[in-house]
Amino acid sequence: MVAFIKMHGLGNDFVVLDARHGALALDDAVVRRLGDRRRGVGFDQLLVLEPAQNPDADLFMRIYNPDGSESGACGNGTRCVAALALDESGREASVIETRRGLLHAHVAEQGRVTVDMGAALTAWDDVPLGEPCDTLSLDAVAEGPLQSPTAIGMGNPHCVFFVPDAEAIALETLGPKIEHHPLFPARTNVEVASLTGPDRLRLRVWERGVGITEACGSGACATAVAAVRRGLTGRQVSLDLDGGRLEIEWRERDGHVLMTGPVATSFAGEVSL
Repeated sequence: MVAFIKMHGLGNDFVVLDARHGALALDDAVVRRLGDRRRGVGFDQLLVLEPAQNPDADLFMRIYNPDGSESGACGNGTRCVAALALDESGREASVIETRRGLLHAHVAEQGRVTVDMGAALTAWDDVPLGEPCDTLSLDAVAEGPLQSPTAIGMGNPHCVFFVPDAEAIALETLGPKIEHHPLFPARTNVEVASLTGPDRLRLRVWERGVGITEACGSGACATAVAAVRRGLTGRQVSLDLDGGRLEIEWRERDGHVLMTGPVATSFAGEVSL
């Protein structure tokens, strides 16, 4: 039996496994079984803690989707893991190593956690896209009411659509079509957002390999950056997702994206791999 912790950030839920003191026997089939919400534990992402490869980091975080595929970034998951690392160390700041690099986190007001998600990627080959494109407006990507999205890379690809009413979009139908659009060689996350006030957006997310989720940290980051690029908001943006609110800042001096939001532990237990 292997110990696990079930956590969430605004309903975006995770199973956290600790492999820092010994490798775990994880393959696609095991990940899919753990992710099954009826026969396993269930999660939007599986987060595996491993020994840090970089001496400046506290630990390495590996990210799996429920379909067994590996992801390069997970904003809400990074906040949850950072909260664990901060609690372990008793410090006010932590460094989490991921496939994207080192992500710096610190304690914020009201028990929230802030994570520096690194620089937003706006070049077509960094997103990545399958061919040279103007990432500000992808005219080639369209499904029904979803037209001319903005592409952003946050260590994983994002396709952001701005619409008059995000609630009116049939995301469960259109999301998978956009996810598998041939322009995205690694598939893509899909965001639909509408402006609801000054520097405030309503956001719904279809995550690649997952489906509709209550919140997506990297998706919120990508959407805020896209909104700034489109001239819809300033560099500090509040985003209301199904699970709650995230605060995003796209920092001008270095292009880094800072995300602030709550974390919570649901329960702990043991599971057979």
